[in-house]
Amino acid sequence: MDLGLANRTALVLGAGGGLGGAIAVGLAREGASVALADVNEEALNSVSGEVAKYRGRVHSQKWNLADIEDIDRHVSEIEDRLGTIEILVNITGGPPPTPVADQPVDLWQDSFRSMVLSVIKITDRVLPGMRVRRWGRIITSVSSGVISPIPNLGLSNSLRLALVGWSKTLANEVAADGVTANVIAPGRIGTDRIRFLDEAKARRESREVADVVEESVAAIPMGRYGRPQEYADAVAFLASNQASYITGSITRVDGGYIPAV
Repeated sequence: MDLGLANRTALVLGAGGGLGGAIAVGLAREGASVALADVNEEALNSVSGEVAKYRGRVHSQKWNLADIEDIDRHVSEIEDRLGTIEILVNITGGPPPTPVADQPVDLWQDSFRSMVLSVIKITDRVLPGMRVRRWGRIITSVSSGVISPIPNLGLSNSLRLALVGWSKTLANEVAADGVTANVIAPGRIGTDRIRFLDEAKARRESREVADVVEESVAAIPMGRYGRPQEYADAVAFLASNQASYITGSITRVDGGYIPAV
């Protein structure tokens, strides 16, 4: 199926991570030009090499999303290199695993700035161009915790849920302009982040990591962790012409893991 992404320009935040990297490669495979943003320069270089295999244009930027003041500079540089951004994939790193109670105010503020405010302001920066073209896709990756809160991920459960409310509101505001805004929620996808959380849980509970993984897999109806490419394929579809009537939604890519309806 031709998703209609050839010659589109995409910006993928968190592109150095497992999910972001897979999404960047997936969009490039469909013919899009892709801008990669991440604070990890080494990871960016690795993903950039993979994206370049598909012969589309690629541009990498070391970008700390917490630096709100640098947003215009970064986006302007991408526009100079690749053109107007038509697809924005919002992915931010997760906060440390903690309970929700009694966390320092500074931790809440820093996490809000990098996980929520950055996404809102980057979207605000690219949205006018989408509206002028009357075509745009805003896809925000969150967590299964926005549907069924995950124990010991208090900050993530709370702050990512704010993005769900923001995205739904935005979808209603921009639908008539040909712009869609959707949320995508991963279950347990086999990335470094999931490995980190499994290892953290094993240490916290004085258990073997293998036992934690086995328990987690047993809770997934498909009986395995998802592959990053499976997540990327869902994002590519939401970015496609075929998804033009899908907006304001939450798409789960979880193998049936999330227990809530």
